Amino acid sequence: MGIGVDPGGRARHRPRDSPDGSDGAGPLPGKRVGFVGLGAMGTPIAANFLAAGQSLLVYDADAARQELFTSAHPDAVGAADLSAFADCDVVVLVLPNSDIVDRVTVGDGGLLARLRPGAVIVDMGSSVPARTRALADLAGNKGVSVVDAPVSGGVARARQADLAVMAGGDGAILASVRPLIEATAREVIHVGSVGAGHAAKALNNLLAAGGFVAAAEALLVGRRFGIDPATLLAVFNAGSGRNQSTETKYEKFVLSRTFDSGFTAALMRKDIGIALDLARSEGVPTRVGETVGAVWNDAVDDLEAGADQTEVMRHLERLSGVVLEGGVPADA
Repeated sequence: MGIGVDPGGRARHRPRDSPDGSDGAGPLPGKRVGFVGLGAMGTPIAANFLAAGQSLLVYDADAARQELFTSAHPDAVGAADLSAFADCDVVVLVLPNSDIVDRVTVGDGGLLARLRPGAVIVDMGSSVPARTRALADLAGNKGVSVVDAPVSGGVARARQADLAVMAGGDGAILASVRPLIEATAREVIHVGSVGAGHAAKALNNLLAAGGFVAAAEALLVGRRFGIDPATLLAVFNAGSGRNQSTETKYEKFVLSRTFDSGFTAALMRKDIGIALDLARSEGVPTRVGETVGAVWNDAVDDLEAGADQTEVMRHLERLSGVVLEGGVPADA
C-alpha cells in the first residue's frame, strides 16, 4: 500500500494535527516518529511518510542536507542532535552501513541511551545480519525493539512509494510499525526473525548484481558479433533470459549512457560482500556468487569514487575492448 497521488503525479498530503507526530492522523496516529538519515534513499522515504500524514522529527549528520530537507518539507521538524529523539516511540534509520548504525544507536549519546522502554528502532538500510541481531539483543536489554526493514527498488521507485520491503523481527512489533512502512512500499514481506530482512536484502542484491554482469557479458559478445545492443536487449526481454537489469537498467541507464540509477557501485559491492560472508558463515558454497563478487570488486577499484552501479559496464567494456555506445566494437 502506498501513498495516493493526484493526476499530476504529486503526493496527496493528509492533514495532521501536531508537529511532533503525537496527535496526527498519519499511519501511526498518537506516535512520535523520528527519522535518521536523509541521503539518496532516506530523503524520498521520509518524504513519503510525510505525504502519508505522519509528522517527523528528522536528523542527518550533514546539517546542510538536513536543512535542505526541512526547507523543502515544512512539516518536518529538524533535530539538533540525537538527544531530541528521547520521546520518540519509533525511530527509522536509513543509513549506509552497520558501522554508522552502531554509532547512532550504541555509540556515546546514541539512541539506546535515550529511548524509553517500548520504543521501536526500524533499520531500513543495508546492515550486516549478525550485527543487526547483536543490536537487537542490546536494545532488548533496555526494553527497545528492533525491526530490520531494508528496501529494494532504488531511488526512482522510492520517489513513487513503490519499494519492496523485506522485514525481519517479531511479528507483533512489525505489525505495530507496518502502516508506516507501507507508506513507502508496494509490498512488505515478513521474512523471519530479526536480521532476516537484512539477509534477504543482501541476497537479493547478490542476485541482482549477478544478473547485471551476466547481461553485460551477453550484450558485449553480441555487439562483437555485430548485433545491435538494443535489438539484442529486446530479444532477451522477449525470451527466457530477461531479468530486472535487462528490463530496466540497461535501457534506462546503460544504452542511454546516463549511468544514473541512483545507487552506487560501492554500495552494491558492500551488499554483495554481506551476502557472500553470510554464505560462508552458513557453509554454503557460492561459486557464481564469488565470481560476481570478484568482478564487482575489480570494477569498483577501476571506476571513479561514487560511480553508479550501472557504470560497472564501463569497466567490462574496457576489459573486452567493446563498447555498446555507437553500436560498433571499440577496435573495429
